[in-house]
Amino acid sequence: MAKIKTSAVADLKAQIDKFIAKPDENAPGIVYVAVNKKGETIFEHASGKAGLGLQEDMTIDHLFWIASCTKMITGIACMQLVEQGKLALDDGDLVEKLCPELKEKQVFDGKQLHPKERQITLRMLLSHTAGFGYSFFDQRIQDYYGATGVNEFSGLRYDILSQPLVNQPGSAWEYGINIDWAGILVERASGKSLNDYFQEHIFKPMGITHINMFPTQDMLSKFAWMHERNPSTGKLQRAPDGHVNRAPLVAKTQAEKDAVFQQGGGGCFARPNQYAQIIAMLLNNGTHAPTGAQILKKETVDTMFTNQIPEFPNFGRQPITPPKPQYSNAMTEMYPEPHDIPQGWGLTFFLHLKPSAIHSEGTGWWAGLPNLFWWADRQKGIGGIIASQIIPFGDPQILGLWAQIEGGIYQALE
Repeated sequence: MAKIKTSAVADLKAQIDKFIAKPDENAPGIVYVAVNKKGETIFEHASGKAGLGLQEDMTIDHLFWIASCTKMITGIACMQLVEQGKLALDDGDLVEKLCPELKEKQVFDGKQLHPKERQITLRMLLSHTAGFGYSFFDQRIQDYYGATGVNEFSGLRYDILSQPLVNQPGSAWEYGINIDWAGILVERASGKSLNDYFQEHIFKPMGITHINMFPTQDMLSKFAWMHERNPSTGKLQRAPDGHVNRAPLVAKTQAEKDAVFQQGGGGCFARPNQYAQIIAMLLNNGTHAPTGAQILKKETVDTMFTNQIPEFPNFGRQPITPPKPQYSNAMTEMYPEPHDIPQGWGLTFFLHLKPSAIHSEGTGWWAGLPNLFWWADRQKGIGGIIASQIIPFGDPQILGLWAQIEGGIYQALE
C-alpha cells in the first residue's frame, strides 16, 4: 500500500512553508493533500493564512471553490446513470429527448450561425468534443453576445443554456460548458437537482460532509478567500468583488437557491481532504475503501480512464489567448507535454498516455480555475490535490509548487 517515508514529511512541509513565506508574491495560503487507494492520507499540509492581511491560519478544514474540479464529480454521476441504463454514452436521441434544447443548437463561426451536422452525445459532452466553448477562452462566444456579454459564473441559467456551439459536434476538442450540459442530463434522468444527486449518491455513501454547491454557515466559518494577481506587478490582492462564484454564496432562502444554476462544470465548494476521498475511490476501482461503498463498477472506472479522443492527440497543445485575462493567463500551449507523446482525455479529465518522470501511464488529472490541481495515478495507487484561491488560471507559482511537491511525494514513496 502506497505510503511515503516519515522522514520526508517534514521536508515537504518545509518546502510549502517556504513558498508561503512570500504571501503576496506566491500565495497567502495553500492546502495540499495526498491519499492512497485505501483512502489513507499519506501527506497533508495547510500553510499560511486564509487570505492576505488576515490573521486566520489556513487549516486542513478550510473550504475552497474547486471550480472545474467539479467536472470529475459530474462525470461520476453520469457514469452511475449509464450503469443503471438511465443514460448512455452514444445515444444522441436520448440526449435530445432529455435536453430538447440541444436539438436546436447551431454552430457560430464568429460571424454567422450554421446548422449542426450531427447529434450531440453524452460521450462528446464528457470529452469536450460536443462543440461548446467558454467565453473566457474563445473570442467567438464574446462576439456572439456582443455588448451584452456573457458570464458563466453569474449563476444564471441563461448564461449557459443560451450559448451556441462554436464547433461542429465531434469535430474538435474545446474546453467549455459541455459538462454543464452533462449535469443537466443528470438532473433530468434522475429527477433530482444536481447538488442533491451528488449528496445522495456520491458524497453520503462515502461519509463526505463538506462538498456542496451551497455552503452552509458551518462550512463558511472556515473559508479560503479569493485573490487576484496583478498583471503589471505580479502581486496578489484579495479579490475586490469578493468571489468569482458569488451567486450560491449570497443565496439564503430556498427560492434564491432554486434560482441559481447548479453547474456540473464548476459549481462545488469543498474541503480538499474530502475531495481527495473521491480520488481515493477512483484509485480503488470505484469502491471507497474506508466505508466499503461501491460508487462505480471497476469496468466503469476503466472506461473513464480510457482515452476517448485518439483522433486529437495534440488537443492540449493549442494556445490560450484569453478574451477575459482576469480569468486565465495566456499560454502558448494548454498543456506542454513533449511533442512526441500523444495526449489523451478520459471522461472529464486529461490522461497521461505514456509514463513520465513522475506519473504512471494512464494517470488522470485536471484543474480548477482558481489554480487547484488534482491527480490520480491508479498504477501506483496514489493521488491528491493542491488547493489555492488565485486567479487568473495557469498561475506559474502554483503550477511550480504543485509539480515540486508532487515530485517529492513520488520520490518519498516507500
